[in-house]
Amino acid sequence: MAQDNRESWLNRVAAGMAPLFEALESPLPARIRVAIGFTSRGAKAKAIGECWDNRLSADGHFEIFIRPDLAHAPDAMPAQIAAILAHELVHAAVGIPAGHGKAFKRVALGLGLVGPMRATTPGEAFLAAVAPILDAAGPLPHARLDTDGESTAPRKQKPRMLKCECGTCGYTVRTARKWLEQAGAPLCPIEGHGQMSHEPLDDDSEDAGDEGG
Repeated sequence: MAQDNRESWLNRVAAGMAPLFEALESPLPARIRVAIGFTSRGAKAKAIGECWDNRLSADGHFEIFIRPDLAHAPDAMPAQIAAILAHELVHAAVGIPAGHGKAFKRVALGLGLVGPMRATTPGEAFLAAVAPILDAAGPLPHARLDTDGESTAPRKQKPRMLKCECGTCGYTVRTARKWLEQAGAPLCPIEGHGQMSHEPLDDDSEDAGDEGG
């Protein structure tokens, strides 16, 4: 069955896994949203999934995010993403405060997730259980996002080093703006030459207020 977008696919898979949670006596909450997107620490973070407590949602939903740049092979990606989704759904089922403790472990192992509880992977039992759910969900309308290319995200600029010069002998050094603001210009190392002059502290970033596209 073709889906309109990847979020509808994820929510269909989550609904398909609901009976698995009920069988483990840890039913899923009624209000859950799932989306592809970077976790709270951004693209550079290592987390591949994240579940936010429903108390933080304005309308009481658990909010789950799965990052879009996972490097799984296309044919393996649906099952791998389903396993990440299952991990985050366990958090929603047992409650965020439970962390990766005993309650989490019981449900995760019951679903067929294996490995360290902080970084579970799909075991054979999980793959067998999720296979008919993935068949019913249809093709995953998603492809890996390469985060090393162009985007509208502002590029991180290196701080410009400002020139300081002795008015007597011409001795020069460069220093960061913050040191000029906090401590002032340095003294010339030649005795008696005194404090150096420096370039203006005007903001050299024309795009400082740009929020991006």
